[in-house]
Amino acid sequence: MSEIQFTYGMSDAELAEAKTIYAQDLLKGQRALITGGGSGIGYATAWLFARLGATVILTGRNEDKLQTAAATLHEHGLRAEYQTLDIREPETIATVMDQVFAGGGLDILVNNAGGQFPKLSIDLSPNGWASVINNNLNGTWFMMQAAAQRWRDSGTPGNIINMVVVTDDSMHGIVHTCAARAGVIKASQKACVEWAPYDIRINCVAPGVTDSSGMKAYSEEARKKFHLANPMQRACSIWDIAQACAYLGSEASNFITGEVLHLDGGSRHWGDLWTYPKPEYFSNQ
Repeated sequence: MSEIQFTYGMSDAELAEAKTIYAQDLLKGQRALITGGGSGIGYATAWLFARLGATVILTGRNEDKLQTAAATLHEHGLRAEYQTLDIREPETIATVMDQVFAGGGLDILVNNAGGQFPKLSIDLSPNGWASVINNNLNGTWFMMQAAAQRWRDSGTPGNIINMVVVTDDSMHGIVHTCAARAGVIKASQKACVEWAPYDIRINCVAPGVTDSSGMKAYSEEARKKFHLANPMQRACSIWDIAQACAYLGSEASNFITGEVLHLDGGSRHWGDLWTYPKPEYFSNQ
């Protein structure tokens, strides 16, 4: 049984040439704001959306990273803009959203920004807990609500895609993240009912083990066991996730709302993922 060989993401050349089943004009004329769009999953999603005809608006806290990402997309003849944005700040979100809606409107919001770190929950500090909850749950909610209010007020439809993680089972060692992402899922499921009369859809994408730069945060010992995390015994790629987002962002999913699309290789049904080295008292089980 071989271990997962991580490459920690994809290069620009790979993202530019990666195969997709989607038509080149699938998202033509659409405007999509992608939080955390300067790297990792968000960047891959930006590449695919732009390749499918959308104008992508990349947001994040690091302007240099965003500027480089947007410039790279421009070099390949794709449409990209960027805005610095901290999703933990509702007032800043309001300003950026107003600019986006005034500058051409918004069709799709991909809430990808967030982060976590592996830590056994019994040793998790109050600050560690609060930082992840504030980023992953509060920040996602602030973005959702700000976009929804403007879609309602402008009488235009909206589509929200929230990035979460597999929370049903496994994922031990990131309790703080699972708690935040479970909150996002429930908020999405409840808000989708309230917001459906405004023609606003909300769905979630839940990756399991993913071959991205984020894997570097986990110990080598933990990564060596990740091949046990799902029956397919491989990692999800950031391109797999981007293609899932493209499906939910397209007309093909126009009667789907309040759902969670799992990209976990079956780990919810069979798996044993410890993002932190597995405690000794479980190691022989």
